[in-house]
Amino acid sequence: MAATNINRVVLTGNLTRDPELRSLPSGMSVCSLRIASNSRRKENGEWVDKPNYFSVTVWGAQGENCSRFLAKGRPVCIDGRLEWREWQDQSGNKREAIEIVADAVQFLGGREEGAGGGGYNGGGAGAGAGNGFTPHSDVPADVSDFQSAQPVGGGRSSAPADDDIPF
Repeated sequence: MAATNINRVVLTGNLTRDPELRSLPSGMSVCSLRIASNSRRKENGEWVDKPNYFSVTVWGAQGENCSRFLAKGRPVCIDGRLEWREWQDQSGNKREAIEIVADAVQFLGGREEGAGGGGYNGGGAGAGAGNGFTPHSDVPADVSDFQSAQPVGGGRSSAPADDDIPF
């Protein structure tokens, strides 16, 4: 039996430029993103951030949303796959590129982050305090999903009280 190959990428980082949206002759939208994600390493006893840059392609309506709502500096999370391309440039030279084709793009931080400049703010894979990350979504949640359920059978819950939990 042949082994199954897995081609999956999950990446967090900040946009290094504004999204570029274009349409194919077929009418399909495609958005190009450029993401910087930091790696940390020790050099001469000090921790140093090294940015890694990735090209990301987002297709269809999701690409249109990226173009509409994202801007340079905005933190994002990309879930997708690697794709290798090969072509010849105008001079006849062989060119190659590896890019990420996004299956899902999660907008991180607030809308005000990255909008209106400010550039790359040093966020990335090591998301922590001080990098501009704000844990909320641009999409409002339906709070009715989080209402507590009424107990079944006379109003007395069978769950133990907090004091009864042995840990």
